[in-house]
Amino acid sequence: MTSPPRRPLYTPEERARRDSSRWTLVQGLLAPVQFIIFGISLYLVLDYLRTGQNQDWALWSVVVKTIALYTIMITGAIWEKVVFGKYLFAESFFWEDVFSMLVIALHTAYLVGLFWNLLDTNQLMWLALAAYFTYVINAGQFIWKLRMARLEGAGRPERTGAGNEAVTA
Repeated sequence: MTSPPRRPLYTPEERARRDSSRWTLVQGLLAPVQFIIFGISLYLVLDYLRTGQNQDWALWSVVVKTIALYTIMITGAIWEKVVFGKYLFAESFFWEDVFSMLVIALHTAYLVGLFWNLLDTNQLMWLALAAYFTYVINAGQFIWKLRMARLEGAGRPERTGAGNEAVTA
């Protein structure tokens, strides 16, 4: 018994919408910015846990990282609506979106713990590390999908209106 054919990551129409959307550029710019913020914050959180110093820097760096996460998630949902016709859980990115909900939940739990004084600083830092661990996994999911899209795009070039050059993912 054979399995049904696998849906491509993007249909030709979805690929065209992706390539023409300004939200694709927004995502392309926000992703590395968020990763830089993550790296700085991770350093500050680990440094605080190691030395007990720069508590405020560590605490607030996670807030900045969470704001960056919310920004990329909101703009990513808009991108998904433009490309796939639904804000979240499009078939091509279903599991990435499911895992993103865990990432958001952990970052949000950090904010609740911080602003409602529900957790002490050490508990907050460990919660931040749990959130960051899930963020790394989720970022890996999206990087894998980006690679898959490039490989799929390389297999079927599309013509542009300007000439014979091929457009790939």
